[in-house]
Amino acid sequence: MPETTPRGLSRLAFGGDYNPEQWPESVWDEDVRLMREAGVTMVSVGIFSWALLEPEPGAYDFGWLDRVMDLLHDNGIRVDLGTPTVAPPKWFYRAHPDALPVTADGTRLAFGSRGAICHSNSAYRAAAAGITIRLAERYGDHPGLAMWHVHNEYGVPVSACWCDSCAAHFRRWLETRYGGVDGVNEAWGTAFWGQHYTSLEQIDPPRTAATVGNPGQALDYKRFADATMRENFCAERDILHRLSPGVPVTTNFMTALSQCDSVDYWAWGREVDIVTNDHYLITDGRRTHVNLAMAADLTRSVAGGDPWILLEHSTSGVNWQSRNPAKAPGQMARNSLAHVARGSEGAMFFQWRQSRRGAEKFHSAMVPHGGTDTRVWREVVELGATLDSLSTVRGTRTQADVAVLWDWHSWWAQSLDWRPSVDHDARERADAFYEALYDRHLTVDFAHPEADLSAYPLVVVPASYLMTQEAGRNLARYVENGGTLVVSYFSGIVDEHDAVHEGACPGALRDVLGLTVEEFSPLLPGQQVRVTGPDGPELTGDVWSEFVVPRGAETVWTYADGLAAGHPAVTRHRHGRGTAWYVSTRLTARGLDALLGRAAEDAGLPSRADLPHDVEVVRREGASGSFVFVVNHTATEAKVPLDGAGTELLTGERTAGRLAVPAGAVRVVHLDG
Repeated sequence: MPETTPRGLSRLAFGGDYNPEQWPESVWDEDVRLMREAGVTMVSVGIFSWALLEPEPGAYDFGWLDRVMDLLHDNGIRVDLGTPTVAPPKWFYRAHPDALPVTADGTRLAFGSRGAICHSNSAYRAAAAGITIRLAERYGDHPGLAMWHVHNEYGVPVSACWCDSCAAHFRRWLETRYGGVDGVNEAWGTAFWGQHYTSLEQIDPPRTAATVGNPGQALDYKRFADATMRENFCAERDILHRLSPGVPVTTNFMTALSQCDSVDYWAWGREVDIVTNDHYLITDGRRTHVNLAMAADLTRSVAGGDPWILLEHSTSGVNWQSRNPAKAPGQMARNSLAHVARGSEGAMFFQWRQSRRGAEKFHSAMVPHGGTDTRVWREVVELGATLDSLSTVRGTRTQADVAVLWDWHSWWAQSLDWRPSVDHDARERADAFYEALYDRHLTVDFAHPEADLSAYPLVVVPASYLMTQEAGRNLARYVENGGTLVVSYFSGIVDEHDAVHEGACPGALRDVLGLTVEEFSPLLPGQQVRVTGPDGPELTGDVWSEFVVPRGAETVWTYADGLAAGHPAVTRHRHGRGTAWYVSTRLTARGLDALLGRAAEDAGLPSRADLPHDVEVVRREGASGSFVFVVNHTATEAKVPLDGAGTELLTGERTAGRLAVPAGAVRVVHLDG
């Protein structure tokens, strides 16, 4: 069986994407000297190098990669070796122009970027297998090889293709899924608008049409595109397992970035040997450290709670947003260690040396354009030493307090056309609920709706429009057995085919919530509703309201105005030994805090009101002990209570009772016992 940690790596992973092919060989010796100075333990190599490794069809040049692999190994640096199948060479596309993807409106994309691939194309699949075999045969037992890195960021920038090859592949996929055309007609409800098919051969991808197409077809095509990419990953993975036994295989995810919402990472997490993730700060005015924590928690959850690896983030600014600010002094280390707190076995970057040419030349790197006499370089060296001092946390697991349901299939369904309000954004609700839990200092695990939830006193459902009957039963069992559930509006509405559940909404959840929704009443831009209760503050909602009818649930907050005035806005239902809450409008941050405060009381969770705002306290535990990470994102010193005494690993100081954390700093306490 393959290993689930990088082979030969005895410390936390620290390094980045290393692209020596961009530089003359005279620079390589300096690179490894600087890597040793910085404490680099692993680098990713060869991800975009297909055109150099196979400059002509069947003609290979591995000499430069041989020298790089040996040089890194001789200097004690492990290698995450890429299969370069994200960027086929120009000669390949000249021979197989049909391997370039086609958009829904029939436009074939051109060569010149990256990731422009039709994943159904047989010539691409054969060529990808060919270069993977050659790499595995040559480097499968290289002493410097730590793990294999297949492709790069599947789904970015292209996940789906609408060409004729994909149409034929889609039909085969549908036959496997539904058994024939009758099953497809039933699942998609093709009786509507006269879309009935009499054979699978009549079915095409959901290409651009006169108006909105069939939502069941569009949802299945998203599933098909994701499954097709995963087929190609698994094909390369299986080659590597066969020819390079015992070496783990991964591909880099992008779990919480909206730019990569086309991938079902629950399914992908089951296929990789090690879960790895890329994360970049989205500088749109929000608190970037909250999204970072969310990404780390989601990645850990995809890994089943096991340790994972941050395979890419940035030392400072990126280059692909509208505005790309630099990171503040100390922020790089704080970002890196926040990922480690939430389960990462290290912190790696894109990239090692900042490029002089190409589309990403303004993307920051470990070695900036300015070289070693720069703030970024000095902070890189300091971070390397810091990570070295934390080697004992390897193999421990982050401890969570609550669970949040997360389902990519539900996101896909909610993103389709003609929903009740364009202003309702399921991802925004997930972000908002996560931020509210973060501000209550609760560490989150994410969970699939059908997963075992019994370990969590509180489960939050931010916006699960698509929910299977089994998921609904799962949540009902969870509450019956004593759990506390919080559900946001427009959840449990449709089944896995985007068909509305029979009976009143919210079909999959109406029994556990003890209510029905007679009608949705979305609000117009700028409209708000007041929500009042006899024993709580007045709250404010926007975007959405509903006509809720209690059927066993008690009303906690009521609409004070708007079309739904007098109807329940927030309800609470005793179900079995547990409690289910429902909120039928988009509450502000203050309102979410009030709601989650009440639910947390039901769940018996501590308030943690003594912890400062924007100071994270996260615990990792395992055979090597218990570690408390305190990450101070504020501009002032924070004092945090400690449950016991221990040694602070970054300073070596003994501490007990209360820990002082300087402004913008991180402290890690290895507790005694």
